[in-house]
Amino acid sequence: MSIPYISIVIPVYNEELTLPILFNRLIPVMDKYGKLYEVIFVNDGSKDKSQEVLRELFNKRPDVIRAVQFMRNYGQHPAIMAGFGKVRGDVVVTLDCDLQNPPEDIPKMLDLIEKGHDVVGGYRGNRQDLAWRKVVSKLSNIVRKRIMNIEIKDHGCMLRAYRRTIIDQIVQSGEATPFITVLSQYLAGNPVEIEVGHEERAAGESNYNLYKLIRYNFDLVTSFSVVPLQIFTVAGMVCSAGSFLFVIYMFARRLIVGPEAEGVFTLFAILFLLISVTMTGLGLIGEYVGRIYSEVRHRPRYVVKEVIEKK
Repeated sequence: MSIPYISIVIPVYNEELTLPILFNRLIPVMDKYGKLYEVIFVNDGSKDKSQEVLRELFNKRPDVIRAVQFMRNYGQHPAIMAGFGKVRGDVVVTLDCDLQNPPEDIPKMLDLIEKGHDVVGGYRGNRQDLAWRKVVSKLSNIVRKRIMNIEIKDHGCMLRAYRRTIIDQIVQSGEATPFITVLSQYLAGNPVEIEVGHEERAAGESNYNLYKLIRYNFDLVTSFSVVPLQIFTVAGMVCSAGSFLFVIYMFARRLIVGPEAEGVFTLFAILFLLISVTMTGLGLIGEYVGRIYSEVRHRPRYVVKEVIEKK
């Protein structure tokens, strides 16, 4: 069996309508590029007929198509990590199944890899997302840059190319919830970013809602930085200093003016503020403790039910 030079990893979740369209666009692009390649689809527990469609695609091109089926839905990043565990190429490309990032942009990313870059990231030009998704993305990029000090224009763009050495390091990290785009940028020695196209979904609906996007970005920040804890520590010190000064002020006022019954409401307001700050801090600490708990359990990130590939 010939060893491919390029491995393309594509997570799949309820994409039975999109898969044939993706196949018809991706395969001609890679055939024209002229180097041996493989396409690894990872079916993340789809509830539609995605697995049947993948079988049909495999029967059409068993020389390049491989498909991994999960036992159930584990999430996009575990699906990509499962694909990384199966790659055989020296260059690895990740691509979403929804065709919002056109596969026609893959060759120009591969050309940059050939010029010596170990990570080539795409950032979406003329985004076709809803307004609220653009706002969340922009805020996420600002927060990530300020807190994590990692330069990425668009960490939400999955169209990216990597040298195999970067992928091996990501796999060997063993993290329970690795954020691949950011982790690869952290590991890269010579990264570069280029603008890629962005289109409306070819079919179906997005699997990301507002809650999932916020949850994703919150997990991202707590995975790569302790700055939120440091901010809370500083805020706690400021509140403590302010409370101490206020106590001195109230004590002096009591000695000079005398007790005031109305002051009790002010004290209650301050008390409620401090309690709310404390509860927020406990929740933040709980997030970090929970991530430590997830890491030390050593549970499998996913369970593979079936692998379809040429023997």
